[in-house]
Amino acid sequence: MACKKKYKIIAGIDEVGRGPLAGPVIAAAITIQPARQSLRLRPMAGGQFSIFSPSPRQLAWLRRASNFQFSNRCLKDSKKLSPKKREEVFEFLKKDPDVKWGIGRVSEKVIDRINIFQATKLSMQRAVKNLEKKIQKKSDFLLIDGNFGIDLPISQQSFIKGDERIFLIKLASIIAKVTRDRMMLRYHKKYPQYRFDRHKGYGTRIHFEMLQKYGPCKIHRKSFRPVSEL
Repeated sequence: MACKKKYKIIAGIDEVGRGPLAGPVIAAAITIQPARQSLRLRPMAGGQFSIFSPSPRQLAWLRRASNFQFSNRCLKDSKKLSPKKREEVFEFLKKDPDVKWGIGRVSEKVIDRINIFQATKLSMQRAVKNLEKKIQKKSDFLLIDGNFGIDLPISQQSFIKGDERIFLIKLASIIAKVTRDRMMLRYHKKYPQYRFDRHKGYGTRIHFEMLQKYGPCKIHRKSFRPVSEL
């Protein structure tokens, strides 16, 4: 892919929560303004894109987020960071006035009605719209984790394993993960018997045991096995 056009507002998008048996799917769309990166799409060897890798300035900015080292190689997606480190990055991004993001949420009821794939795309659409509402500007280009596009009239590119390769998608991954984990901790207080604080709705052994013992609650996805069989 090559492109000479420059884009002023580039948003990275990722979601979390496609696999759990309970709770919503959450997407985050994040941008950094003013743009701290080159705005030309230049393919590089190994499937990397220079526009989407942290510049030295970005790395210096990110190192202030916490006491652990950031680099282009070690800035991992949210699933490979510890909860503590994700929280550190989240709080740092939250305090930076140049960082803006929008969250898109799709409930378990809607997931059951339209299926998880369509719910994932819907959550991403909502995240972009909420970001644009926050910054009061339209996005110029979307970087999407996955192998699909979303139904918005905005130039976009999807990337398989984008949460490992693309700078803004990595940040979106962290934002989405922390947001959903905090939400599941609140659900734990409402439904403590299921231990959502430990597994966040994923199909762990203790979650299966609690489902067998108590049956599904209101936030369980009724279309997902084994919930659908109870």
